[in-house]
Amino acid sequence: METTINKVELQGFLGRDAEVRTFDSGRTLISFSLATNESYKNSKGEWVDNTTWHNVTLWVNKKEEDYDFLKKGALITVNGKLNTRKYTDKSGQDRYITEVVAHKLELAKVEA
Repeated sequence: METTINKVELQGFLGRDAEVRTFDSGRTLISFSLATNESYKNSKGEWVDNTTWHNVTLWVNKKEEDYDFLKKGALITVNGKLNTRKYTDKSGQDRYITEVVAHKLELAKVEA
């Protein structure tokens, strides 16, 4: 049997402050959007910047760690896996969302 690996590592900037929701079970869901950027030269030799937005979620136990650094504009590194889930919107249409389910977050070290 072949083994497959679902592993993602991203480094980018938070587009907004993280949303933190704590449930009765004591578990906390942290969610935010992360922007990654890439630049390349097109066929005309012009530089093109491309930004991709990623939805990120992280489940933690209450008081596990301090995530106060998850503020808009923060540069962070995310390690986790890709997950696609289905939901039904208010009009009854099936929708899909792909997100990074993180297992580790840290402030990125900016190299000088």
